[in-house]
Amino acid sequence: MNFTESDTIRQLRETLRRFIECEMPRNLAATWDKTNHFPREVFEKLAKLGVTGLSVPEEFGGYGRDILATMVVIEELSRRSLAVSVPYIMAACYAGMNLDECGSDAQKKELLPRVVDGSLIFAYGLTEPDVGADLASVNTCAERVGDNVLINGTKRFCSGAAISDFIYTLVRTGPVDERYLNLSILLVPSAATGITIMPIESLGMKGAETTDVIFDNVEIPKANILGGESGWNAGWKMLSGPGLDVEKLEVAAIAVGIAQAALDDAWAYARERTQFGKAVIGYQSIQHKLAQMKTDLHATRLTLYHAAWLANERLPCGIETSMAKLHATEAAKAIALEAQTIMGAYGYVKDYDVERYVRDALLLPIIGGSTAVQKNNIFKRTDRLTAY
Repeated sequence: MNFTESDTIRQLRETLRRFIECEMPRNLAATWDKTNHFPREVFEKLAKLGVTGLSVPEEFGGYGRDILATMVVIEELSRRSLAVSVPYIMAACYAGMNLDECGSDAQKKELLPRVVDGSLIFAYGLTEPDVGADLASVNTCAERVGDNVLINGTKRFCSGAAISDFIYTLVRTGPVDERYLNLSILLVPSAATGITIMPIESLGMKGAETTDVIFDNVEIPKANILGGESGWNAGWKMLSGPGLDVEKLEVAAIAVGIAQAALDDAWAYARERTQFGKAVIGYQSIQHKLAQMKTDLHATRLTLYHAAWLANERLPCGIETSMAKLHATEAAKAIALEAQTIMGAYGYVKDYDVERYVRDALLLPIIGGSTAVQKNNIFKRTDRLTAY
């Protein structure tokens, strides 16, 4: 096994770090967080670097499917601001990877070039007021009306709907008791007649504002059924396929980025802050905290990259992606809180970025399948494979 980063990944990091320092300085990141603002002009410049094409096959203008490189982009952007990293996920992953995996030939030809140039962003319309982890129980329904599809229902925690071009919407397209057999995924234009987008005030993850989305007799053409005609009633297979594994990795990559930022800031603060005549980094209690944070982050990064490699090679990785998501998000929360502890009162005020890291990190064990869900996945899938 070789754990050395390739020249390509190293160069990608260097390019992103130069971009971040130039286009995403700390003061702007703080402003985006404070105002819940998506800096579209920064995102458009990011797309010109070509990174939105890391999930798109070359035939559609991309660089080919590279999940590890995509996770590195998410990680680096998340070190500075989720107001850019989350929309990047909404483009490269929600749109790019799902279209590549599940889209019809016509949908790929029309939409994937827009992922590459940064002009296409998807929001996920999956959960509902009474439906979280059990997505097979969704109540938002759709019916065929001639050459169109009519949609009614409500989606909750639909992050980024207001800045998206399409809402990747899971709907019920048959009897409730059939559950997994009558679900479809629709590409619903966010500006379609009959859609109401209502903001939900949240603690963190600013920039891709989370919302309720109400569908009131929203009508779209049947061409917007993901996968085309064969995608009708085939939504569960699309939802539970590779896209679900990659979604877990996306959140893990955010976690790695936030944890790295928190560790860096805590380490720098400990060198600069003096108490009782010396820098606090000279005290063993602080040294031990920093050492544990660094170790936990290293383990998290290795777990993420291994799972990303498996996913990119299209090898079975359901257990590994769940472990990566579980470990990364819990570690990021612990590291952010420890950084806040090291910085004391300064870690609690908005003049310092650590306060934002804590707010953002608290969300990560919840989204993309909660910690409890990941533990269930790990146990059940391992139990099926192992004879004890």
